[in-house]
Amino acid sequence: MLGADGTSSADELVEDAVRLRRIYEDGLGSGSAGAPRPVVSDSWQRSLAAHVDPESRLPPLVYQADELREVREHHPLHSVMPLLRSTLVSIADEAMHVMLVTDADGHVLWRDGAHGLLHSADDVGLCEGTRWTEDAIGTNAMGTALALDEPVRIHSAEHLVRTYHDWTCVAAPVHDPDTGDTIGAIDISGPLHTVHPALVQLVTATAQLAENQLRVRLAIADERLRVKNMPHLAALRGAEGALLSATGRVIASEPYGRFPERVRLEEGADRVQLGDGREMAVEPLAEGYLLVPPSRRRGRVVTGAPELALRFTGGAGPRITLNGTETAATLRPAEVLTMLALHPDGLSGDQLTLMLYGDDGNPTTVRGEIHRLRSSLGTDLLLTRPYRLATAPDADFLRVRVALREGRAAEALDACAGALLPRSDAPAVRELRDELTAGLRHAVLDADDAELLHRFTGHPLGEDDLEAHERLLELLGHDDPRRAAVAARAERLLD
Repeated sequence: MLGADGTSSADELVEDAVRLRRIYEDGLGSGSAGAPRPVVSDSWQRSLAAHVDPESRLPPLVYQADELREVREHHPLHSVMPLLRSTLVSIADEAMHVMLVTDADGHVLWRDGAHGLLHSADDVGLCEGTRWTEDAIGTNAMGTALALDEPVRIHSAEHLVRTYHDWTCVAAPVHDPDTGDTIGAIDISGPLHTVHPALVQLVTATAQLAENQLRVRLAIADERLRVKNMPHLAALRGAEGALLSATGRVIASEPYGRFPERVRLEEGADRVQLGDGREMAVEPLAEGYLLVPPSRRRGRVVTGAPELALRFTGGAGPRITLNGTETAATLRPAEVLTMLALHPDGLSGDQLTLMLYGDDGNPTTVRGEIHRLRSSLGTDLLLTRPYRLATAPDADFLRVRVALREGRAAEALDACAGALLPRSDAPAVRELRDELTAGLRHAVLDADDAELLHRFTGHPLGEDDLEAHERLLELLGHDDPRRAAVAARAERLLD
């Protein structure tokens, strides 16, 4: 409804909200009060089919605050956030709205806007780290825009979940200019009486501005890739070949016009068949790929494998030693390296995602972490297709595992400084941590070795183990000078 000046008055917006609530209360649009817009009705059906309860209270929280920094850094929209803030935040602040930016899976990664409204937004879960897909919290602008891949406005009781009937939200999807895939959504949300009909056009235009800026950045990256790697094509001396981006786009080719715009590369494949039947060898580069005739494939020159040591057990924090230089590691890279060390034959992106994040993981996050690791450790150490290490690392957790499997409990205890990456919640890391912790404990207890048990009761994994202390007391002689201290510790554990 529009006023005489072409805008919606507060009274008209409230009146429209009342009409929508009558439709909602009358059997979600199936009664005599009328039906919602088709875009809303279809979204309600999808949401209900996903078992969303209209009386739900809040969306699920997926990312904790300490996890968001890394997720944001690896997301492609991170680079255009200054543009989004300069375009939308001042408007949102003045109009008592909040701006939200999601990833392709509907997770809110950024939020900004009217400070007076942020507390109210927190109360209904309009905050960073929450998931706003239709199957998580029903019909809403962010989730429905991602589901339809088009701009959407959801007003008042058009939201399936009753909690949001006092809100109006407008969202538009953002696409990757390289692949065309949806990478996220931009949303403006606020109280239902503050909506303006131009918000849909504003948010849509802002999404297009973001895509244009990403397109410019892509063109710059393409040119850098082309300049850096053109010598590879020149070295073919007239034989056909192509330089590809990391996503398979043809950046340059020889001769021109002999290759399609994009080549689909299967993960781990060293050859690809083009649409016209030609077979080409695939050679990975630091930032893309080179296609050459199989007969012109270059041999890999090995100048000595890098030396890599991983110290990931204990509470001191993970440490990486590369060619004699030790550095501290943050948790995410350590988790990735743990999985790669555990699987020397390599892992696909989907496998690594499942191991680190479970069923709700996003391969884009893993690709970002791999890119970051390759930048810090070197492309000659961390290989792709599949993801794998070029050298067998000296990893403390691997030495513990091997020693336990070979029945060498003392060596396992020597190699273990404590729990494996104790702060990690990655499913596969938790599983390996539990395996090593339980395996070491059982090996020590089964050994019936007083010296070994005494060392274990002073170890981070055994210092609070009452059974180990009691078993040690059984093995120690009554005149053993260590007995009093062990008995005292056991007494404290009983309290």
